[in-house]
Amino acid sequence: MAGKTPRKAAAATRSKAPVDAKPALLSGGNPQIAKAYGDAPVQAYIAAMPDWKSGVGRRLDALITRAVPGVGKAVKYNTPLYGIEEERWFISFHCFTKYVKVAFFRGASLSPVPPGTSKHKDVRYLDIHEDDALDEAQFTDWVKQASRLPGERL
Repeated sequence: MAGKTPRKAAAATRSKAPVDAKPALLSGGNPQIAKAYGDAPVQAYIAAMPDWKSGVGRRLDALITRAVPGVGKAVKYNTPLYGIEEERWFISFHCFTKYVKVAFFRGASLSPVPPGTSKHKDVRYLDIHEDDALDEAQFTDWVKQASRLPGERL
């Protein structure tokens, strides 16, 4: 991401795990990936997503990347994040036992509003289950809208 000093970027991507080690899966099957910036840690997270969820992760990443050229990526809190401004994120996704949860951090401002509510007034969710058909046109529209809104500092 722009503005990140090389020292900070290098420190954020260091990992103590052996290179060939498979990431641990946390509750619900969420991959445990060290905090890092860039595409590589996001791809490591996606590759470690269990079963059908990895395919969903690949598709979400492709749609987000295509909708917002030059989007910044990071993994924090064992979750891939996507943003425009440095350290400001507009979308993420996370593995749960039976679904992948997509979080739009300013989802209440999207039109139409994504279906999943949150205890946070601005956040809205989209839950994707194994047999769900993702409406890619609607998802892409939400991503484009979300990328134009102020990002969330996490």
